[in-house]
Amino acid sequence: MRGLDRLSGIILLFFAMTGIVCAQTPPKREFRAVWIATVDNIDWPSVRGLSSDNQRAEFVSLLDQHQRAGINAVIVQIRAAADAFYAKGAEPWSFWLTGQQGRAPEPFYDPLEFMIKEAHDRGMEFHAWFNLDRATFSKLSSVTPDHISNRRPEWMLHYGGRKLFNLGLPEVRSYVTGIVTNIIRNYDVDGIHFDDYFYPYGIAGQVVRDEVTFKTYGNGMNRDNWRRENVNQLIRQLHDSIQTIKPYVKFGVSPFGVWKNRTQDPEGSETTGGLTSYFDLYADTRKWIREGWIDYIAPQVYFSTDFVKVPYRLLVDWWVKNGFSRHLYIGQGAFRVNRSTPRDRAWDDPNEISTQLKYNRQFSQVHGSIFFSSKSLTNNLNGVRDTLLTNFYRYPALIPPMTWKDPEPPLSPKDLKANPTPEGVELFWQEPAPAPDGDKAHYYVIYRFDRKDKMVLEDPTHIVAICVGEHTTRFIDRTAEPDKRYVYAITSFDRLHNESAPIQVNVRVPEQ
Repeated sequence: MRGLDRLSGIILLFFAMTGIVCAQTPPKREFRAVWIATVDNIDWPSVRGLSSDNQRAEFVSLLDQHQRAGINAVIVQIRAAADAFYAKGAEPWSFWLTGQQGRAPEPFYDPLEFMIKEAHDRGMEFHAWFNLDRATFSKLSSVTPDHISNRRPEWMLHYGGRKLFNLGLPEVRSYVTGIVTNIIRNYDVDGIHFDDYFYPYGIAGQVVRDEVTFKTYGNGMNRDNWRRENVNQLIRQLHDSIQTIKPYVKFGVSPFGVWKNRTQDPEGSETTGGLTSYFDLYADTRKWIREGWIDYIAPQVYFSTDFVKVPYRLLVDWWVKNGFSRHLYIGQGAFRVNRSTPRDRAWDDPNEISTQLKYNRQFSQVHGSIFFSSKSLTNNLNGVRDTLLTNFYRYPALIPPMTWKDPEPPLSPKDLKANPTPEGVELFWQEPAPAPDGDKAHYYVIYRFDRKDKMVLEDPTHIVAICVGEHTTRFIDRTAEPDKRYVYAITSFDRLHNESAPIQVNVRVPEQ
């Protein structure tokens, strides 16, 4: 037994050193997303001023690469500095799209319409990402004469060489809400997404000069609480508007990871970071999720497992306890891979992201991850994309449902039949009638089991296809083996990923 114990120890050490995960059933439900940043051409388009054809080709290539790696949602920045990557809006075309603010793509097309369709054709959710506070990117920014910073200079705060929206003004909050609701009305987005910029990150020696607005609207509060309440009002206003226009559209925020440190508030995390969203950015992110004003929160946990001041695990632990029955997606700092600092050397460890993802999966309250940013995965930094492709995202995952938005599953598909053919097993069925809440089938999932196996739909290793589109009611399983007996099960899913009861059919594949 001593020799066997020694051998077991060597095997365990090998798995620990290589980062290989021991076999376990992967999650069937997991949000797997990537941020696609357009500001400063971080991710897309690769350079400003590309032709429309090249812009489209680049975006298709991004989606194809992410789909192969198991990504099921994209969060695309469509408004970086009071500008637009879409046609149906009042703000000017983005400088980072065409090379000149206000210039339309040539030949003309609507990038947002195109991107949404391409994502949906691949079964991916599309979340429209807005930068909230920026009106100009830098003091060198060239803006159009009708840009909002020129039309409404009294709405602007000057800070860090930029023009920022003064969120203390009710008309500014209404303007931002109008920009968002315009997108919801005109485009088939699945989600609205804000990042971590509310009030600006502090710059030594500079002051946010909003004292006049504070005197007008302060209403007896101190200035810090007044600023937080300004952001609270905007978040609440956006939530109410989304619910009124399209209740199925999700609303999420990706804040700086630390709300408060425990030393600042007993409710805070056991961290000692110098920056917090509550005190420094005036973003009471915990309140938003607790009050149900947002559907998901994706804190930017861009810290390694070894970082002393803000250890990854401790911060995730805190968010797990403070998710308040909404969805929690962890913002993964893939961009930091291979970029260790003297205070945080773990990012050179090729297993750092694997360690983080394994930790996340211990908690049912963690519903998935969002990676910053797209090029960190497409460039495969330290093999991070390979890790997803061959390990964590090897099997498909379905996006978790949001039952507070839609608790009603769709009806099951009808009349499932199977027909062995020389190409494989052909399955065909009929789409169901609308469910009692009016929802139709949005897509279908096909499971396959050996006849002797127990049918366990929660095991995604049995998923052989996800058929996108309510009218996609035929599939050929080309991987079916000759002389095998299978049970196929098919379920319907609605737009918010509720699953119907299955229908099933037995089939014997003849010998070739």
